[in-house]
Amino acid sequence: MTAPAAGPAATPAAPTRAGVFRRLATEPGAAIALAFVLATIFAAVFAPILAGADPYENNLRAAMRSPGGDYLLGTDAQGRDLVVRCLYGLRATLIMGLVSLVIGGGLGILVGFCAAFYRRIDGLLMRLMDILLSFPAILFGLAIAAIFGPGIVAVVIALSVATVPLMARIVRGAALVVMRLDYIEAARAVGMSDARLIWRHLAPNCLSPIFVFATLRFGQVILLGSALSFLGLGAQPPTAELGAMAAEGRNFLFFAPHIAVVPSVLIFMVVLAFNVLGDALRDALDPKLRV
Repeated sequence: MTAPAAGPAATPAAPTRAGVFRRLATEPGAAIALAFVLATIFAAVFAPILAGADPYENNLRAAMRSPGGDYLLGTDAQGRDLVVRCLYGLRATLIMGLVSLVIGGGLGILVGFCAAFYRRIDGLLMRLMDILLSFPAILFGLAIAAIFGPGIVAVVIALSVATVPLMARIVRGAALVVMRLDYIEAARAVGMSDARLIWRHLAPNCLSPIFVFATLRFGQVILLGSALSFLGLGAQPPTAELGAMAAEGRNFLFFAPHIAVVPSVLIFMVVLAFNVLGDALRDALDPKLRV
């Protein structure tokens, strides 16, 4: 008697929202990263309340104080409390990154869906994205700063343009997989409009890779934006922004290193937290990686 043939392997079920949060909470690294990200967002939103002082008020009598005592993280060359400056700087950096990600990510999502759904313009759109990918974000920042002048607006434009092709490729790849599924053909067969098909069926099934990429990209955007500000292309003194604060402190590295080290370490911690959280979300949202 022959043994019955084995049936096809069961397809892993899509993770639920509760399952995703449970996995993030049970993994130490992911839980720490999530807690730090939430604390960072809280500190940025309520910076005026938590700081309790003007980040631009000079006090030359307390200039370049070392961390400790009345000043937990020390003071800068103008005697401004670095705790207060970092709270406002964190707020400016996160807003700059969020606006860049929303604008660039939104345009990239639109381009990616159009490329996957309308195959006649797929080649043209992807070649345009290849052209944008060939220019680094710092080069975009230099070009835009030369046109509009240095400032946060120039950095936002540069980061938005640099985000479009990356998001477009992620969305196009995810959408092409969904487009091969049977229910897309069924929706087309019943005469569903293109806009409704994309909104009701295509977009919801591409949310996981979009969300994961956005989390990872947010850390990269913060790092690039801070680098552009450090080079003098972004926020200008005395604006409290982490990259600009690190640039101000580089002149005092030998006798007051904390002025540059404190905002630099904060940038590092924020970027690391978003990267760890993005990796954890990728593992939690992919059914094939769940145990």
